[in-house]
Amino acid sequence: MMDPSLKARTIAKLKTNIAALSPALRNVAKYIIDFPADFGLDPIRETARKSGVSTYTLVRMADQLGFDSYDALREPFRSALVSPTDTIDPQHWIETLRENSATGQVQANVALKSLAAVQHSLDRLSPRVLEQVVDTLLAADTVYLTAMRASYAMAYYFQYVGSMALPTLQLIPRNMSSAIDELNTAGPGDVLIAITIMPYSRETIAACEFAQQRGVKLILITDSDVVSPKLHPEAVLVAATQSSHHFASFVGITAVLETLLALLVKRGGHAAAKRVKSYEELRARHNAYWVAKKADS
Repeated sequence: MMDPSLKARTIAKLKTNIAALSPALRNVAKYIIDFPADFGLDPIRETARKSGVSTYTLVRMADQLGFDSYDALREPFRSALVSPTDTIDPQHWIETLRENSATGQVQANVALKSLAAVQHSLDRLSPRVLEQVVDTLLAADTVYLTAMRASYAMAYYFQYVGSMALPTLQLIPRNMSSAIDELNTAGPGDVLIAITIMPYSRETIAACEFAQQRGVKLILITDSDVVSPKLHPEAVLVAATQSSHHFASFVGITAVLETLLALLVKRGGHAAAKRVKSYEELRARHNAYWVAKKADS
């Protein structure tokens, strides 16, 4: 009978040793870590195509990990196979959409992918890691938050809401500067949150490396346990980003951010609640002002 922990132990070994692997074997390791379900399901030639290596490289990886063959390496992943989309039961309203029209079929596929991404992302969140992240953020002198391209929208939203529970939160870069410029005075008492997904932004990775050199604690919110062998984060919050179109989906990352925001607001206690109430009262006064102004005109 197969050891049920073999898959988890194999992934842990890959994460530990990935920096010492050759570039080709590193690609294989990253693929197995990021797509364990596909690795357990696909034949060797398909895995070679998806990971961008030869079948011989896959066999070498099996040998390096101490397995007798490639099939022996794949077997624990096949046995534990649970695809993210398999955990979502098709609901009646989704099937109704699919039967409606060509547009409904696309909408149904997106609905299933989105539900699966949220479920898979939340399922991977560890309460212990989340507690560690929240403790680290609340204890920091300054919490820097950085992202580029589409991920910037996620960072902007997190800063907009999160600053009410975490006044030390700063979104960088501001204006037209670089994130590194604004990390120039950062130190061991600070934290950097970086949001990045494939293809990882060079600017974001460079900011993370620079922050580490300054002793800044690093927290990654991303789509993989392994973003760069040079990064050694305090914690990694991983979200599913597979979509039914060419670009990545952010619904999984949004779910992760919502969880983190809820914990920060709860841990922020009376002070956080007071800031939220003050913000709401400000908006109410502002709206009342414009309503009165419009009535007078």
